[in-house]
Formats: sequence, structure tokens, C-alpha cells
Amino acid sequence: MGKSRTAPDFWLAASILGLLAIGIVMVYSAGSVLAFHDYGDSFYFVKRQLLFAVLGLIAMVLMMNLDYRLLRKYAKIGLFLCFALLVIVLIPGIGVVRGGARSWLGISSFGIQPSEFMKLGMILFLSYWLSKEDYKITHFTRGLLPPLGIIGLAFGLIMLQPDLGTGTVMLGASLLIVFTAGARIRHLAGLAAVGGLGFVGLILAAPYRLKRITAFLDPWSDPLGAGYQIIQSLYAIGPGGLAGLGLGMSRQKYSYVPEPQTDFIFSILAEELGFIGGLLVLLLFLILVWRGMRVAMTIEDTFGSLLAVGIVGMVGVQVVINIGVVIGLMPVTGITLPLISYGGSSLTLMLTALGILLNLSRYAR
Repeated sequence: MGKSRTAPDFWLAASILGLLAIGIVMVYSAGSVLAFHDYGDSFYFVKRQLLFAVLGLIAMVLMMNLDYRLLRKYAKIGLFLCFALLVIVLIPGIGVVRGGARSWLGISSFGIQPSEFMKLGMILFLSYWLSKEDYKITHFTRGLLPPLGIIGLAFGLIMLQPDLGTGTVMLGASLLIVFTAGARIRHLAGLAAVGGLGFVGLILAAPYRLKRITAFLDPWSDPLGAGYQIIQSLYAIGPGGLAGLGLGMSRQKYSYVPEPQTDFIFSILAEELGFIGGLLVLLLFLILVWRGMRVAMTIEDTFGSLLAVGIVGMVGVQVVINIGVVIGLMPVTGITLPLISYGGSSLTLMLTALGILLNLSRYAR
């Protein structure tokens, strides 16, 4: 590649920083009541969010200035380490159980989620592997099945925790890379039918997942049980109206909406900032996706193009699932809103991935 490196895409950087700023404000506003109740400090969540935001921004700047082509060399090692972490977290006594899932490694309240690392690790590896000039992904057995096997293994380990939300995001971003790399639609369609049956099996295998499906279809059939989260989320969004109740004025964050600073932070945002605030967040995400896909289409390097597709896909899939859950269009899966929700490893890894995307934008036409 002979193209000289330019400045990062302005609109891409602006959308990332705008979403991060809104997220920090909303983590304090949405989580202050719960933080004071549980920890005696209204600033507990936002102080930790600021810490991880700073770490993430440092990682983003470093990745933005590193030659992204060096990532090829570490793609295999990175994937191996991610698989190792996914295995280690499943060992009783090592993996920490939170919210019914053994998906954390750490001490006390500090921890990391190996599944978050796997999302980025898988994107890097697939981009490296499928960008090889001699790789024939149009061949079903030798081209398509090997990457799908690795994706399936990672998804299976994540489901053993279990963490359906993160697994679905990893799966969606990975399949987007496979499709962009040139896989035949008829091959993917046939496998999608088989995967759909497997997905139904996963839901039926765990009673709580089936309850979430039935609650999604009719949350008022079990308003104090499986439908509680969706109902309380809608109760938050409805009164927000056009301009909202005002920043900090949410009523639903007073122990009505579960975990208001994480999975359902968008419902509190809509309650306090209204339709205008929610629309602003969606517009910033649309700008991020638009500029990211522009990078994928204009960069001359196949590895860089697939990498951009994967990162944008990771953000896009996660946003669609989170907001779909919050407004009652999807079953509850337990997944955060990128750059907005409270979360240490998820925020740091997301900013790291977006740093790579900003790096790629410096080589785009």
C-alpha cells in the first residue's frame, strides 16, 4: 500500500467522543440512586466509568497511531489467548458468577469479561485469515466451514457461561465479515436454517430464556416476573415525551428499572431527555456506522476493509439488540449500549476497537 497516512476521519471521531460524553453523563444520572443505595456514594458508578474511559481513550489513541497492518502478526496469538480466557472463566473458583453467569475474571468488584475480548479477537483473526490471497471462501468444505467452525466453538464457550447477548454480537459481526469476504449466499442460507434450529434449541434448553421469549410477546402476562423489565422500561420511555422530564429527573431509576446504568440506560435517557435526546444518540450511532462503512469501502487493503466491517458490525449489532430490547421489540438478552452503558472491560475494549477503526480511516480514500 503506497498511500500516505492522513488525519483520522473527523465525523467518526466526533461521533465516538460525543457518545462517550453522553454516556458518562447518563451513567451518573441513571445510576446515582442505585450507587447511593448500594455503596453510599452517588458518584460510585461514574467515577469508575471515568477511570475506564480514560484507559480506553489512551488505548484508542495508541491504536489510532499504530500501523494497523502490524495487527496481522498478532491475530493468531490474540485468538488463542481469547480462547484460553474463555476456558479459564468456566473453571469453578476462578470464574466469578454475576447475574447468574460465570463470565467474569477478577478480584472483588474489579473484573474483566473474556467474552468481550473474544469479540475483538475474532474480528481480528477472521480479517487476517479471510484476507489471504489464496483463501477460497467460495468453497464450502475447505473455505467456509473452517472459519464457521472456529466461530461456532467461540460461541459455544460463551454460551456455557451463559451469555447469549455477547455471543450473539460476536456471531453477528463474524458472519458479516464472512459474507463480505465473498461467501456464497446459498451456503450461508443453508447454514442459517440449521443455525436457526440450534438457536431454538438453546432457548428451549433453558427455561428462563423461554420465559423471556413469552414475556417479549406479552410482557403483561407476567408483569412481576419475566415481563417486569420490559414493562418498567416502557414506563420510563413513555412519560419522556418530546423533550423529557429533565436531566436527573427520572422516576424509574428509583429501583423500578433493573440495572438502569447498564442494559436499560437508554430507557432512562429517553425518560430524562425525551425523543430529542434518544434521536440524538441514534443519529450519532448512524454517523459512526456510516463513516465506518465508508472506511471499509474506500480502503485499498482487504485486511483493513474486513477489519472495518467487523468493528462496525460489532457496534451496529449491539446497538440494534440493546435498543430493540429497551423498546420492547426484542426479548431481553442482557447486553449493554456501546459507549453509553456503564461497564469497564466493555467500554475499554470498545474504545480500543474504535481506535483501530480511526486508524483505518487514515488510509481510506
